[in-house]
Formats: sequence, C-alpha cells, structure tokens
Amino acid sequence: MKLFKTLVFSLGLLILFAAPLGAAENTLTIIHTNDLHSRLLGYSPNIDYTPETTGDDVTRGGWARIATVIETVKKARSNPTIVVDAGDFLMGSLFHMVSRKEALELRLMKEMGFEVTTLGNHEFDLRPQGLAEILETAVKNGQMPLLVSSNTIFDREDEKDDTLEAVFKKQIVKPYIIIDKGAIRIGVFGLMGLDAAEKAPFASPVTFENPIEASRRIVKLLQEKEKADLIICLSHGGVNENAEKSEDVILAEQVGEIDIIISGHSHTRLAQPIVVGQTIIVQTGAYGRNVGVLDVTVEGGAARLKKYKLVKIDDQIKGAERVNVLIDSFVNIVNRRILAEAGLSFFQTVSETDFDLTIKEEESNLGNLVTDSIRWYINRVESEKKSSLPRVDVAVESNGLIRSSVLKGRTGNIAVCDLFRAVPLGVGFDSGSMTYPLVTFYVYGSELKKALEILTSVYTIKGDDYYLQISGLKFKYNPLRMLFDRVTDIWIEQENGQYRPLDYSKSNKRLYRVAANMYNSAFLEIVGDFTFGILNIQPKDENGRIITDLTNARVDANQEKEGIQELKEWQGVMAYVRSFKDIDGNGVSDIPVKYKGMQGRIVKEASLNPVSLLVRSTYVTWTVLAVIIVVLVLLGLVVYIVVRLITRGGARSGRAG
Repeated sequence: MKLFKTLVFSLGLLILFAAPLGAAENTLTIIHTNDLHSRLLGYSPNIDYTPETTGDDVTRGGWARIATVIETVKKARSNPTIVVDAGDFLMGSLFHMVSRKEALELRLMKEMGFEVTTLGNHEFDLRPQGLAEILETAVKNGQMPLLVSSNTIFDREDEKDDTLEAVFKKQIVKPYIIIDKGAIRIGVFGLMGLDAAEKAPFASPVTFENPIEASRRIVKLLQEKEKADLIICLSHGGVNENAEKSEDVILAEQVGEIDIIISGHSHTRLAQPIVVGQTIIVQTGAYGRNVGVLDVTVEGGAARLKKYKLVKIDDQIKGAERVNVLIDSFVNIVNRRILAEAGLSFFQTVSETDFDLTIKEEESNLGNLVTDSIRWYINRVESEKKSSLPRVDVAVESNGLIRSSVLKGRTGNIAVCDLFRAVPLGVGFDSGSMTYPLVTFYVYGSELKKALEILTSVYTIKGDDYYLQISGLKFKYNPLRMLFDRVTDIWIEQENGQYRPLDYSKSNKRLYRVAANMYNSAFLEIVGDFTFGILNIQPKDENGRIITDLTNARVDANQEKEGIQELKEWQGVMAYVRSFKDIDGNGVSDIPVKYKGMQGRIVKEASLNPVSLLVRSTYVTWTVLAVIIVVLVLLGLVVYIVVRLITRGGARSGRAG
C-alpha cells in the first residue's frame, strides 16, 4: 500500500511538472553579431589591446572576447542556443589581406562557435571569383559556419561569376537551412538588402533579387515544405531612423511570417529589439563592439520576446586563450605574406601623434590627411620616375571608405595595423592584389563643382558614406540653395600652396587632374544616374578623350615594366606619415600640428539672402525657379478667372432680384 501511494505521488509530480519542462524546451537563445569586418583585435588602437588580462585598457571588440561571451552564454543556459551573424564578416583590417588563401575570418568564426552567417556587400569586394576562392579555401580547411544567401542571381551569359556560381551549386552556400534545436525546428535564410546591393559594384555580373520578393518565396518553402517552427532571417539590409530607408522594418511589415530578423549593414546599435507585428528585429552596431543575446519562447508557431541583452565587448571580458593563440598565428601570416615585402610589420610604429585623427560628417582631420596623402604619393612617385604627366590637382575620398579613426591611445604611437584600418578596403585589377588602386583622370572646372555637389546634396539624401573629403580645393556652399546647385565659391591650390578662385563656368575648358581610388571613381556613373544626369561627370584622359574603362586610368608605378604596377592607397598613407619630420628626435615621424583641426576646406554658410540663394546659379536653379514662376502665374490666372466668374454671377443675381 505504501509503495502504491509512492507511485501515485511520483506520477502526480510528473504530471504537475510535465508542462513547465516542455515549455523550457521551447525557449531558444540566439547569440548574434553583424558587420564584424575582419576586426579580429580590439581597438582603438590595436596596440593597446590586452585580451589576456582585464581592467587595463579601454579598447572595444576583439574576437577572443566575443568567443568568451559565446561560451559564457551557452553555459548559463539550459535551453538550446544558436549563434548567427548577419554578414560583412570580411574587409576591414590587415587580416583580410590573406583571406583568399587562408579564409581566416570564416575559420575563426567556426572555432568561436558561429553556426550560420550570410553574405554582405563587402564579401563581394574581391569580386565573384575572389569570394569563390575564399569559400573554397574555407571548405578545404574544413572550417566555416553554414552560409545562406537567398537572393543572389547569377548571369547566365557572363563567365565572370561562373566560379562563384559553381560554389553555390556545390551547396557551400544555400538559400536556406534547417536546424533542429531541441523541440524547435528552425529555418534560417539570408538576404542582401537594396542599399547593400547598390554598394557592391564589384559583385557584377552578380545581381540580387528584391529582398521582399525573395523572402516571400523562401518563407513559403520554410512553412509549407520544411514545416519550420521558427523562421530567422539574416538580413544585410539595415534599419534607419528614416522609415522609408529602414529596409528591415519594411521587410517585417511586408513579410510578417518572419519571426526574427538579425539585421546588418547599417551599423545600428539597437539597445532593445524593434518589434513589428510579431517580428523581432535586432542589430548590434558593428566591428564586434557588442554581441546580442536574444531569448525567445516559441509557442504555436510564433516567437515571443522573453529577454534581450546587448553585451558590451570591452576589457572587462578576458579573451578565450585558444582564440588568442590562433590570432597570433594569423599576425605572423600577415607579416610574412604581405608586410615583409613593404618593409613593414604588423605592430610597427610608423608615426606618433599628440591628438586623435577622426572621421566625421564634416571636414575632418583624418579626411584631410588621407586625401593629402593621395596627391602627395602620386606626385612623388611620378616625380621620381620623371613622368611627363602634370601634377595631381585634386584628390577625393568618401567617408564610406575611411573605415576607422586613428586614435593616439595610451602611447601616441601609430602602428601599421591601426593606420591600415583607416583605408583597408578593396581589390586590385592586376593579378588580384588586395586593396583599391589609385586612379587619375581629368575633368573640367564645371565637373569639379558637380563633384562637390555630391557632398552638398547627394550626401543629404543617401547618407554619410557619400560625404566627401578633399585635397587641393577649398569651397563654400549654402545648404538652403536648390539641390545640386549649392556650391557658391571654389578655390584651387597652386604649386606654391596658395589658393586662387576656380572658374567653374562651362566656358572654362581647362582640364584638371583628379585622383581617387577605383571604388569612388566607379561610383561617378552611379551618381550621374541617381541625379538623372544633373551631376553627370565624364572622366577624361589628358587629351580630353572620354575614358570608358577606368582600369586604364590606374596610376602606373613603373612604366618600364609590362602592364600597370598599381599604386595602393594604403601604401600612400603609410609613406606620407613616415615622411613627416621627427620633432622630438626619437627616430619616429610626428603628425604635423596642422592636422589637429580643420583647415577651412569645406565651409557651410546657410543664408536665405536672395543674393546668396541665386549668385552664380546653374541651369538647375533657374529651371526650377522658372517652373515655380509659371505655376504661380497659372495659379494667379485661375484665381482671377474664378473671382471674375463669381463676381459676374453675383451681379446677375442682383439684377434678377
């Protein structure tokens, strides 16, 4: 009898706790990152980063610290976890320089515990063939997270994307995957957003399906064919304060069946999730400064937010030792394969500074230094080679390609690794060397004005990436003037360092030599199309002939060798800072004090004064003004006719009475 009572009591306990135990199995923890950009080390600067110890530096990020967070969160949970990333894991530090042959980022992500990631726009910086090589290398080494991309479209007629298409056909990259975590069947798919696709010009001939249409197609498969309980989208689309540009919010509104969107691309730090209907949207910012930890319950085919924490990755977290060891070995690879040939090493000090060099949405000291280095480097190399080409008049760089500030840190030393992060992106057009080459071309004074209008107008529409930093020019603009016609005064620098007014009228047919990297040069066509031809700029050679292929405009470092020996922007920056005077006599150059603040290159003067609004206006302003006058005249005419009709009607009524 006693045994019977014991059995009944035990059965009662089992029934009592069966529901809670089942509910616990339906809790899922999603650990997520986005836009890691090859920043394996904490910054800034890298030379201050001490992952082996805590409480002794102010750096942020570091993949060894991220690995510790992943391990800690997993150990703290009894429920299933999944670790995912929303793309742009590549491009942003010296480590990506060996990605094609080593696939360091993907190998390390696998070691850290990442299960799934997607492709961002910067994964295509190395063109389809370069991306294919990275993925094949990762597979060969047997170490990479699962990769999903659902809206990549290959060109059937162009062979330039065949190697990447072959990788997709091997299922190395899949449109979606199914992962079972406990009792939860999870469908995960990846997307390239519209803005991200626009910022991937070297993905061509690869194109990307509209993300909303692709999502509807994939979600239907996941629901009907795969019977997924939970749908997670790794979206390289982004969120934005401007609702019309917030692609992942729009995605959630249009495809409400997506349970969770892990967002990337916009580098937005969301302290708490955005919830749209039943869809949860999260994003961590960028560069591994934060890791998101999202706890959800999955009931009745829907995810419900349980808890969210954005974990700050800083010196309070000790880096995982095994990851530190791997990264140290990667530093040696970079030294051996990339830097040794240039006479440099990863942590070598190339200059000293008493102040920070930063990038802002205004004229900035780092922007001035970078653009000055472009002009200086090309002019110096061509002078040494006794080139007959004229000196470079103007150099331009966009904020979107200056990827990191250069901070003085604890020591004031600027190391190779920290300076490289300022301009790290791209690939060459020679034998596939890394980073963007420098190009030069010629434009008229009127086209220089158009280029500056990118800063005054396109930037205000498209965002910070389109803000331009300049060298060789100074200009003023009125932000209250007509769009695309806001520049009022331009001065161009002479060889003696003095500035004189630039004649930017169409009658001035003098050609000015402009330098930029390949990426920014390629964007000229996109800007022209975006502005309906208003800001159309046609790069020309020294004889005024239009350049149809900008690869022919690359600066040749040695004309005696066959082909073009590309000048690299990052090498120019390194050489420029090393050319400065050693003020304190310790054998290391010092950043000149002129770079401590702004130099008046970009001056914004807002004014509603009619003279300021109309002085030296182009056809853009006069055309719009003419349209406004015509509309006002027509409105006045309509009002006049209506008043006359009413007056006549009133007069007739009076006579009839």
